[in-house]
Amino acid sequence: MRGGSQSHLMRCDDDAYYVVKFQNNPQHVRILANEMLGTRLAARLGLCVPQVEVIEVRTEMIIYTTELVMELGLGRIPCSAGKQFGSRFPVHPARTTVYDFLPDASFGRVLNLHDFLGIFVFDKWTCNTDGRQAIFFIDSKLDPLDHCWYRAMMIDQGFCFNGGEWSFPDAPLRGVYKCPSVYEGVVGLESFEPWLDQLEKSMTETVLLKEARRIPPEWYHGDWLAMHDMIERLYLRKNRVRELIFSTLHSNRNPFLNWNMSKHSGHAA
Repeated sequence: MRGGSQSHLMRCDDDAYYVVKFQNNPQHVRILANEMLGTRLAARLGLCVPQVEVIEVRTEMIIYTTELVMELGLGRIPCSAGKQFGSRFPVHPARTTVYDFLPDASFGRVLNLHDFLGIFVFDKWTCNTDGRQAIFFIDSKLDPLDHCWYRAMMIDQGFCFNGGEWSFPDAPLRGVYKCPSVYEGVVGLESFEPWLDQLEKSMTETVLLKEARRIPPEWYHGDWLAMHDMIERLYLRKNRVRELIFSTLHSNRNPFLNWNMSKHSGHAA
């Protein structure tokens, strides 16, 4: 698969396909922890994200599958065996096309376009320092013969919490999706309120710690103190998200072109 983590598309023993990221990926082992924690928290906000699982990859599979390698600057090394991160592919890869880009004219045919507002709230909260990634596919659950509607799925939470650093270096344009047309419906802060309200009410410290404890310790070198510290800071950040949204609004590349500035100027003071 494309991307810096050099993930692999694999069929698992439940007959589903998963995009698998390995512990010895070139980015950082914590990328796996970030993916698991970030995706499960985004799901709690009601966003369309993949099902995520711990995937056990046996040593013999690594030995007998020549493609299971990491390309590094000094050569190739085998992928690590053991517990890896798996993100379930939303469709059968041989039967349904998945797109990582849509032209602007097609965004009107995305069923859950509002999820781009929710994931913006999420990315601001978690300080996702990578560009927002999404994939699109025909939603055959509605009508397998109707190829007019797409569903967007928010993928790749590996650089939430600033990747392997577990820090929160905020910047105004972090979290902004590359196609500004997804923000045409934003008229003010109220456009983000459903997710802000959900974030502030449901993401308790207890919930965050519960999700963190589900992550295999080897994905963060067993350093629970570092994990606990990151969770505490994440919890405290949830009341800053409105401020972070306004920082984007007042940046030199404001993506919210239909925001009613006169109506909402009081919020920015």
